[in-house]
Amino acid sequence: MKILAVEDDATTGAFITRGLREEGHSVDLVADGREALIQATGGSYDVMIVDRMLPEIDGLTLVKTLRGAGNRTPVLFLTSLGGVEDRIGGLNAGGDDYLVKPFAFGELSARVNALARRPPAVEQQTVLRAGSLEMDLIARKVTREGVEIDLLPREFAILEHLLRRKGRVQTRTMLLEAIWDINFDPMTNVVETHISRLRAKVDKPFDGELIKTVRGAGYRIDT
Repeated sequence: MKILAVEDDATTGAFITRGLREEGHSVDLVADGREALIQATGGSYDVMIVDRMLPEIDGLTLVKTLRGAGNRTPVLFLTSLGGVEDRIGGLNAGGDDYLVKPFAFGELSARVNALARRPPAVEQQTVLRAGSLEMDLIARKVTREGVEIDLLPREFAILEHLLRRKGRVQTRTMLLEAIWDINFDPMTNVVETHISRLRAKVDKPFDGELIKTVRGAGYRIDT
């Protein structure tokens, strides 16, 4: 792995670096937060080990800044600040793990390896699109060709469900379970009625049909 160690204590920094390199890792060691920010921004690291009490830029601010810039490199805080509030502060700042000094190198190594095994974080989509249709999940706003479309909550939920599964057929049963939390056939045309209303708002005023009926199967949104 490629690891960035941020530690201003020369003895601790040398101890960490030597141990990790002996295990076959590539380690860059820096002694202050400002240099760490430059290194982390310019380099691609698998894990960062960060002391909280650093000169220039403290560890919490360093990690907050990186997270704000979209850097998702796993961070292990390594610090003498071991109180509950300190741990909470480190994790809330964007840290993934927290190890208190003094520490055993074996535990440090195990925690670093565990962080590296974690799957990368998947960012949640906040805007869904299909052709000229756009759904802003945060603003709860739907537009097509720049025109805002007023949807009722259930209509919004159906459209979101279809957009998230763009190109895949969603059966009547799937929609009943996902939107109405119904696990049996209520023997009503509630799905068909809502799809018809949704089409009247999303498709009919515009050129091109987005919500398709797949005969004998269900519904699908195409681009």
